[in-house]
Amino acid sequence: MERFSPLFVVLAASLWAVDGIVLRPELYSLPVALVVFVETSIVALLLTPVFGRQWKNIRALKGKDWLAFLGVAVFGGVLGTMAITKALFYVDFVNLSIVVLIQKLQPVFAIILASFLLKERPPLEFFFWAALAVLGAYGMTFGFNLPNLDTGDKTAAAAGYALLAAFSFGASTVFSKRALRRVNFGLATYLRFLLTAIMMGVIVAATSKISLISGITAGQMVIFLFIALITGGPAIFLYYYGLKRITASIATICELAFPLTAVFLEYLLHDKILNPVQWLGVVLLFASILRVTRIRLREA
Repeated sequence: MERFSPLFVVLAASLWAVDGIVLRPELYSLPVALVVFVETSIVALLLTPVFGRQWKNIRALKGKDWLAFLGVAVFGGVLGTMAITKALFYVDFVNLSIVVLIQKLQPVFAIILASFLLKERPPLEFFFWAALAVLGAYGMTFGFNLPNLDTGDKTAAAAGYALLAAFSFGASTVFSKRALRRVNFGLATYLRFLLTAIMMGVIVAATSKISLISGITAGQMVIFLFIALITGGPAIFLYYYGLKRITASIATICELAFPLTAVFLEYLLHDKILNPVQWLGVVLLFASILRVTRIRLREA
């Protein structure tokens, strides 16, 4: 299983695409903070009977370990999730938009932060294939066309939130790699959701959004359960399992499976057929991910 570690990150990113394109749009009528609070709280509650008993391992964590988990919760759980959800709300979940374009900057942020915080020094070959992966992701999404910026007067705000999300998720990848040094991937998943749920609980209480829980419909609650049981907790389990065995720099390239999956979902759900240039981008992105994976195997 060791050699397939990058594929677990790819699978997790693909599940996040299902979340963003298929499930999350159904929660459009709810405040963003409430959406994040409910989804993280459900996962934290489901995992507590299993991991809540591991107090020995939790008490063994040092100050730097807790700082890493707080970084994961703040950047990945709170800022990143709220920012990308808000950005998508602003553009009415138009997938091929400025939001997707800016999200492709995430590997740039992650690689830079990993070099400073984790002292990762990937070989020069890695940067070549990383650049091709980002180029392929752009071509796959937009072809020769410019991104769709026709989102009304909220375009600038959506771009700002997307940029914040790209930086936050890049930082979360780096902090997650550090957090996994002293715990297994299961306990790391639990602590991520637990800390995020606590933080979001404070936010929704301070902004008087907590009372709006009573307005969640039965259909929306089903969506929340789908997110918790498929694209939330399980996706993070897979992600942390893979991330524990590869570098943060390689993981962030594998996460470009998100736009790859999103484009195919657009085809399946909205019958948007890719043109030849987009297919070339698909091949380039897929080949780049495979090459980065081979770099990981060679290092191992």
